[in-house]
Amino acid sequence: MKSVVCAAPGRLELAERSRPGAPAPGRATVEIRHVGICGTDYHIYEGKHPFLDYPRVIGHELSGIVSAVGPGVTLGIGTPVVVNPYISCGQCVACRQGKPNCCTRIQVLGVHADGGMCECIEVPAGNLYPAGRLSLRDAAMVEFLAIGAHAVRRSQPRPGARALVTGIGPIGLGTAIFARIAGLDVSLIDASSERLAFAHERLGFGSTFPAGPSAHEEVMRATAGDGFDVVFDATGNAEAIGAGFGLVAHGGTYVLVSVVKNEIVFSDPEFHKREMSLIGSRNATRVDFEHVVASIEAGLIPTDALATHTTTLERVIEDLPLWAHAKSGLIKAIVALP
Repeated sequence: MKSVVCAAPGRLELAERSRPGAPAPGRATVEIRHVGICGTDYHIYEGKHPFLDYPRVIGHELSGIVSAVGPGVTLGIGTPVVVNPYISCGQCVACRQGKPNCCTRIQVLGVHADGGMCECIEVPAGNLYPAGRLSLRDAAMVEFLAIGAHAVRRSQPRPGARALVTGIGPIGLGTAIFARIAGLDVSLIDASSERLAFAHERLGFGSTFPAGPSAHEEVMRATAGDGFDVVFDATGNAEAIGAGFGLVAHGGTYVLVSVVKNEIVFSDPEFHKREMSLIGSRNATRVDFEHVVASIEAGLIPTDALATHTTTLERVIEDLPLWAHAKSGLIKAIVALP
């Protein structure tokens, strides 16, 4: 079968790999139909991912059709599914507490193990969720949206509270959308005027701020100096994460959606006087995936606006390197398989 392999940093190949055999007990085979391209895929191509061995079949934002099931699997053949790419061990301290998204031995498809930018993949059946009434294109967007949905749920949102999302790439936009669905009063800040215009004109967010030297004063002035009840960071930038502490209101919450390799340094007196809650948010769980599916079905997610680019398995080895650098107009690129 055809598979897109990142053979080494800067080198993508369309390779032939063996199709999976008959699925083992508790597992299922999925014919892949759409694959979303994520920032992780760009980082793998650029050689910036810290947890990856080459060569690797990339791709973890997946939808498809169940084509075979192993013993003990009740999911029907022919079922359209969303693939949860976070393969957990089921036994560690996190898994025992119902948090497989932060399993101590997690294997993420396309990162720790070969992913789904290929014609067919075998995965644990428990990682497959029925796509319901979603198109398979929209089903391939569920995973990245679930990350934002999980972050919002982690914040324990209070309807009417003021929220700020810093960094509005796809993850930040998903976070903003689900913060709005939760009833929060959402503002956005980003260095890209194009992204801010997109969020305002296409997604209907009214309060936006350009990042820059005067951003802190402008954002705080908009809240009469109070700051925001909850701040979500999706910048992937250590300096921006540090600056975000000063935007949280007294008694507020700071949710770190993005992750950086750097150490994050903040003022302990400022942190304590606010009695601030600092929360990490990693990946997503089944309840978040299901919330996204239900929200798309209810017409609450503008998927047509988010899906800006499309390609094929054959063309992606040329398109992905281009999109890694030329991001103007790009929100979510999706690989479509026949």
